[in-house]
Amino acid sequence: MRRPRTPAPLLVPATLAVAFLVLPLAGLLIRTPWSQLGALLTAPGVGQALRLSLVSATLATAVSVVLGVPLAWVLARSRARGRAVLRALVTVPLVLPPVVGGVALFLVLGRQGIVGSWLAATTGITIPFTTAAVVIAETFVAMPFLVISVEGALRAADARFEDAAATLGADRWTTFRRVTLPLVAPGVAAGAVLCWARALGEFGATITFAGNFPGTTQTMPLAVYLALQRDPQAAIVLSLVLLLVSVATLLLLRDRWLGRGAAA
Repeated sequence: MRRPRTPAPLLVPATLAVAFLVLPLAGLLIRTPWSQLGALLTAPGVGQALRLSLVSATLATAVSVVLGVPLAWVLARSRARGRAVLRALVTVPLVLPPVVGGVALFLVLGRQGIVGSWLAATTGITIPFTTAAVVIAETFVAMPFLVISVEGALRAADARFEDAAATLGADRWTTFRRVTLPLVAPGVAAGAVLCWARALGEFGATITFAGNFPGTTQTMPLAVYLALQRDPQAAIVLSLVLLLVSVATLLLLRDRWLGRGAAA
């Protein structure tokens, strides 16, 4: 069967949408000072900011997987009351301005915060303006992407396999490890990719809760913002690095995990 032609009323806005999303990226590539690329990339602080961004985003993703997958299971499979309220609370960071999220973290984990004051008094540990604060801020804003993705995968998975495992005598934990997780592995991979990409680009909560200290809390988005004020050419190069890292990661993980899951 021949595929129907796209109606003009749909084609025109779709073309405008593509142009709206692609032209800014094309402009970044066009305006990149390629002749100065090497010198700008080797400038002091660029390597530190990139390394910190990659490490903190990876740690935030790992924490999100460990905490978010069980939470997604509770939302998708548990019969506990209040799941709708819990789901609303979990998705709040998706619509909450990141700066507000940073303020909220500061009020809870800051030196005078609800938990932070107790932590500082009992252990002497303070979290704000440290690398740990970067990871916490990125986890706060990125984890909902993983939870939503995994919850959707759990709802779409065939529960008959889990019922069969239970009939054969497997307890719930064994069923979760040996049956449920393999079923939703593509969804977990997709959620982890989205979570990592969101954590890599986090700015508002990070600068509010962790500050902007080179080598400690200055991630690539913060370095871009700082460079834009004093050296626009350097800001363009740093933005290009973030763009290339994000696109490469999405393509590699999609071909290795998501593509395999779709083929299955």
